[in-house]
Amino acid sequence: MHFASDNSGPVHPKILEALTRANEGYAMGYGADDQTTRATQMIRDVFEAPEASVHFVATGTAANALALATMVEPFETVFCSDVAHIHEDECNAPEFFTGGAKLTLVPTDDGRMTPEALRSSINGEENRGVHGPQRGPVSITNVTERGTVYSVAAIKALTDVAKGFDLAVHLDGARFANALVSTGASAAEMTWKAGVDAVSFGGTKNGCMGVEAVVFFDPKHGREFELRRKRGGHLFSKYRYLAAQMTGYLENDLWLDLARKANMANTRLVEGLRRSNSADFLWSPDANMTFATLPAETHEALFGAGASYHLWEGALDGAAPDTPIGARFVCDWSMTEATVDAFLAHLKP
Repeated sequence: MHFASDNSGPVHPKILEALTRANEGYAMGYGADDQTTRATQMIRDVFEAPEASVHFVATGTAANALALATMVEPFETVFCSDVAHIHEDECNAPEFFTGGAKLTLVPTDDGRMTPEALRSSINGEENRGVHGPQRGPVSITNVTERGTVYSVAAIKALTDVAKGFDLAVHLDGARFANALVSTGASAAEMTWKAGVDAVSFGGTKNGCMGVEAVVFFDPKHGREFELRRKRGGHLFSKYRYLAAQMTGYLENDLWLDLARKANMANTRLVEGLRRSNSADFLWSPDANMTFATLPAETHEALFGAGASYHLWEGALDGAAPDTPIGARFVCDWSMTEATVDAFLAHLKP
């Protein structure tokens, strides 16, 4: 009963098969191989962006930090949610790779920025001459770090604000596939058609071993990104193994199938939590991640039965049995109905 993270799930067999095929014989390094050419074209096709500049790295932090470094000057600031992954969970990597550009946090209630809050935060910067940070790109996360999802219309409303200030927009898509499945949108509709300039297209959380694609819809950024990636130590010599994961991921829409399975498992979990009448949801569980409170005694029973997940608010030590304590539950592609039902069996009706 492993609900700790979609990072903890296994690699899908078809992606392992793609890696095995790529492992035959010799291939040129650093992306000068047929596997990379194919993976690049597949991503361009998925995003309906034939001129897009596509680059692979092994981690989401590298994807976000290097993409933003390419889009921002060191004397500028990046506008992002107050719970964005680039703020809370990347150990200042964006600040490091950008050479010191800061992050300006836009207040949110559920992880989603509103156009009004974003406009207010942008208006608050670049008004102190040389003494303050200059306005830089906007970074949006979909799925958000609170499990909520931006619709295409919501993204467009934010990019409209950004474009009104002539600012570029980056989309952190670590769970991009889960957001697409949740909304029914296409990759193009959720990105460049909605005003997004660059996306970190995640694979690791959705069945890959470790690969993320950075996609710039304006190819002018490609060369600078390549130099920053190499300088930052994130250019793989055996690049074909990153590309192979991506081809296996995209073939026959596997990436969407895996996200659909994860989202469906989360829906089953949410329905069971609601039936139990013992859970209160902290935010809307829109994709494959749920935040909810359960009584302390229920957490004790679940952990005792071998469940794995993270407490989010409060602690069990010294808590009364009926004390509500928050937790985060994440479903990955391999989560089965039987596992979800076994988890729910420990909840009091």
